[in-house]
Amino acid sequence: MDGKDRHQKQTERGCNMKTEVTELLGIEYPIIQGGMAWVAEYHLAAGVSNAGGLGLIGAASAPAEWVREQIRSARKLTDRPFGVNIMLMSPYADEVAKVIVEEGVKVVTTGAGSPEKYMQMWKEAGVKVIPVVASTALARRMERCGADAVVAEGCEAGGHIGENTTMVLVPQIVDAVKIPVIAAGGIADGRGMAAAFMLGAKAVQLGTVFVTTEESQVHENYKKAIIKAKDIDSRVTGRTTGHPVRALRNQMTKKYLELEKSGAGFEELELLTLGGLRKAVVDGDVVNGSVMAGQSAAMVKEVMNCHDLIRKLVRETEECFGRKYYE
Repeated sequence: MDGKDRHQKQTERGCNMKTEVTELLGIEYPIIQGGMAWVAEYHLAAGVSNAGGLGLIGAASAPAEWVREQIRSARKLTDRPFGVNIMLMSPYADEVAKVIVEEGVKVVTTGAGSPEKYMQMWKEAGVKVIPVVASTALARRMERCGADAVVAEGCEAGGHIGENTTMVLVPQIVDAVKIPVIAAGGIADGRGMAAAFMLGAKAVQLGTVFVTTEESQVHENYKKAIIKAKDIDSRVTGRTTGHPVRALRNQMTKKYLELEKSGAGFEELELLTLGGLRKAVVDGDVVNGSVMAGQSAAMVKEVMNCHDLIRKLVRETEECFGRKYYE
């Protein structure tokens, strides 16, 4: 069979997007929705999972019982796998870690710390653990302590970020560990997915593009801010504090950066952003709130439901590869 015939046969058969991550998590497509604080609640998580990806409930700093209710509510909307993202700096992290086991959640992603203290408990319960990392050193450490995969998140992402870009971070982490690597940061279409796979990733995690979906419960002002965003509209605040955060520029980011430049202290800066994400997500205050979004916001042009969005991502990825890389 020559190359032309082979390509034609593959095109007729379609693209099989099974990877180590889809097998690990029991999902149809290698697409994971980020566990964004205040954004990733059960409606969105269930919508993504029903569409064939892996939806995540973002525990953020919420009490354990809120997380339990979210898990139970998601189960009423989907019978497919979904997970919970735990911010390990949360004062409720210990309790949420136990809720994961008690409620039979099978996938957990973690950020803002190391999940090592919970590993034995989770592993005994059959939980798949996927930490978010921003360096090869942390990726190796997570592999040693039993992580099933890692999310390599570049600084193009929204919210709290590291220093390396996705383009350089992903291949370095792929080379550093034997467990599957999931690429995140700056990915909003099939071209980004295809690039991530070429860099060695086995799946992608997307956040910003899911904020604007129909299932997302965020305020309409937040969705409109992302859809209207241009390529120069994101800013990183908090570099002087050691906790950089990417958000869309507005009055809050302008004032924050001015205070940073003038040498303001940590407490003054923190006071400015206190409750800022809730202001934007719940109240729709996109002027004074923290409109966390990645640099990919400028690529998000419409509101779609999760099913149509994931099918679009898959179709675009297939087109990039000529439907031949996922046999």
